[in-house]
Amino acid sequence: MRCKRKLSRNDPFPWSDKKYDSLTLRFTTALVFLIATTAVLAQNASKPAPPASEPKSVTVPFTLDQGRVVIDVDLLLPDGSTQRVRGWADNGNPDLFMSQRVAGLMKLAVFCAGQVCTGTPESPGAALEIAIRGMKISLSPMKEIKIPAGTPALVPGMSAEINIPAPILRKYDVLINFPDRELTIGLPGQLKFNGVKSKMRVNADGLIQIPGKIGNQNYDLGLDLGSSVNALSEELFDKLANAHPDWPHMTGTVGPFNSGELTSEPKWRVMRLDRVQCGPLFLTDLAVAGLPRDRLTGMTPGLTSGLTSIDQRPGFITAVVLSSEALLNYRVGLDYAHSSVYFDIGRTVRFPDFDVVGLILRPKGDTGFTIVGVADFDGNPSVPDVQAGDHLVAIDDIPVAESTLGQVWSLLEGPPGQERKLTIERSGKPFTVVARVQHFLGDAPGNNETKGKSKQN
Repeated sequence: MRCKRKLSRNDPFPWSDKKYDSLTLRFTTALVFLIATTAVLAQNASKPAPPASEPKSVTVPFTLDQGRVVIDVDLLLPDGSTQRVRGWADNGNPDLFMSQRVAGLMKLAVFCAGQVCTGTPESPGAALEIAIRGMKISLSPMKEIKIPAGTPALVPGMSAEINIPAPILRKYDVLINFPDRELTIGLPGQLKFNGVKSKMRVNADGLIQIPGKIGNQNYDLGLDLGSSVNALSEELFDKLANAHPDWPHMTGTVGPFNSGELTSEPKWRVMRLDRVQCGPLFLTDLAVAGLPRDRLTGMTPGLTSGLTSIDQRPGFITAVVLSSEALLNYRVGLDYAHSSVYFDIGRTVRFPDFDVVGLILRPKGDTGFTIVGVADFDGNPSVPDVQAGDHLVAIDDIPVAESTLGQVWSLLEGPPGQERKLTIERSGKPFTVVARVQHFLGDAPGNNETKGKSKQN
């Protein structure tokens, strides 16, 4: 007779067959689920991650090079690759410019006549795009592309090889933060603007006008943040100079007003206005140059404003341009979609703008800078041992051949009275000159910070 085993509480297997079968089933089910889950995870791990969505706005640092806002941009090339170059945020220019090198990278068909070539995509309908930190910007709306001949950059002495012109910028929200040297660009409605608000008029090319006032006269002020030269038409300059002979003025564009583009710059007249109203702002001691109107219509990529191409508003005169030089203390927001501009004060410290050595320079390709003139100070040449036609080789033993014009001027500025050792070349022979920093274009009367004035011509 078979004896049945009596299970005790301490028995290592105290389960009935039924309980044992139930536990086995649950263990098997869990194991199958674990295997299936592991397989799914392994399958998903082998798939590439979905591409990140394109940003709707980006903020990038910029270099302020002789008043020009210069950033890094990526060219989106026809073969699918990218190439990083320097780009110029140029809201005062209705035209798209790029260097010959960039035109080659973008596979453009180039046709030249004189000093400016034009380019079109070799493949009809091909997209022209750049990207700013991953945000794509289409250039295809620009029907014609201008390509300067004989210079590796858009403007001699500049690092940028492509500009982002007004017709492209107007499709976005734009914030130029001068105090922090940052540019923000976003799709319409993506940016939050701060500061005081003013209406602006935007023409078909994206050029901007803001209502303003000088004295008791109303003017439409062109806003060109891609340049450092505040300008008046010669007619208005003469009118104000005759009415206010005590306002500081001089001949020759030194410091930020030396664009290096035109041989006529030694003859330009510069004056400091005591007060200009720009929308809700009041700008004091504003330096301005008197220029012919044909220099205020976008004839060159650097000196652009399109003043005469913007439709006149009844009762207003369009004869004034404000540049970056006037607004370096502000964050300037351009809300194109709502025709509004915002001015947000970022600092109140006023930096000297014309405390420089009095040379007037013109970049000479990548070999350095030609001295095209020397400004007077107190009736005498400010650098007496230098002549027009001399070649600037180095400043304080720092070679300038591969520098931008803005970098050169950063070496030539400083506290008045400070000395700079200039290495000059004349007829192939180098020599050195010690030049002093001067306080050109002294502040307008009534300002307690006045340190001195240039000659009253």
